[in-house]
Amino acid sequence: MVRYDRAMSVSRATPRHRVVVLALDGIIPFELGIPQRIFGRARSAAGDPVYSVVTCGLEGPGPVRTDADYAILVEHGPEALGTADTVIVPSSYTLGPVYEEGRLSPALAAALAHVRPGTRMVSICVGSYVLAAAGLLDGRPATTHWADAEHFQRTYPAVLVDPDVLFIDDGDILTSAGVAAGIDLCLHIVRRDHGTAVANDVARRTVVPPHRDGGQAQYIERPVPEPQSATTTAARAWALARLHEPIQLRDMAEQESMSVRTFTRRFREETGISPGQWLTRQRVERARHLLESSSLSIDQVATDAGFGTAQSMRQHVQAALGVTPTTYRRTFRTTG
Repeated sequence: MVRYDRAMSVSRATPRHRVVVLALDGIIPFELGIPQRIFGRARSAAGDPVYSVVTCGLEGPGPVRTDADYAILVEHGPEALGTADTVIVPSSYTLGPVYEEGRLSPALAAALAHVRPGTRMVSICVGSYVLAAAGLLDGRPATTHWADAEHFQRTYPAVLVDPDVLFIDDGDILTSAGVAAGIDLCLHIVRRDHGTAVANDVARRTVVPPHRDGGQAQYIERPVPEPQSATTTAARAWALARLHEPIQLRDMAEQESMSVRTFTRRFREETGISPGQWLTRQRVERARHLLESSSLSIDQVATDAGFGTAQSMRQHVQAALGVTPTTYRRTFRTTG
């Protein structure tokens, strides 16, 4: 799933587009390796490299700590950012004031000052915090790892956060969801710059799909909130035990000896959503569980989850997760 709002053509006046990756202390090695693996393998029809990829550190050539039990040695300092056509910021577990206070550290601000106007800026996972702290995402759509989406929105309220997609292409600013979504985004950039054939060749060599169905929504865990002073808990427990049956709003209200109007108001106060929305969400979660853990047919899953028909379940699952029940089962089905 991708949002594309602004068109931006990448100049091909020079044969090799320069990608500079900023390695911050605490960087995740897997994400650091994605740009080199994807852009470094991209070839023209004649077999020539179409990108050059270099990695730079925040304070100069030298070691950069990772989140693993080893460091990496980078050969370029932050001045390399001034040579970039595209800057990529992978995630780090030690973003400090960027994550905690919504501001750049002096060293990071000085490094980013090297970036030339018009440079394409890209983040992988929580690298989006760096772009946001630099003010590059104000008023623009962006995404990040789903587990950090709420914190990201609180820290940077001017950003239009979409937690459900794998990546967002907003022209000269591109952001990806967590971890492996960086592969999806980098392949998208190759496809945008040089076409489907080049991107598909890179995907084939990397042994990954050239395009993944759906978005990040299918990976998000959504536990049911249970407020300490809830007054509709009994009704929710009653409904959860009967998801496979038709459930009317008045039936739930009767479990708490309330009028429908009072029950609806209190239910929304406690859960933040209406009873109908809550029921649909629980049925989607029940369907997810059955699709992952059982061999029931799609029709039977739809019945057991309370959707009635496979078509109804397909519509609700597609709306909530961005993929069909069949695709979800193929991705997450437990085997063995």
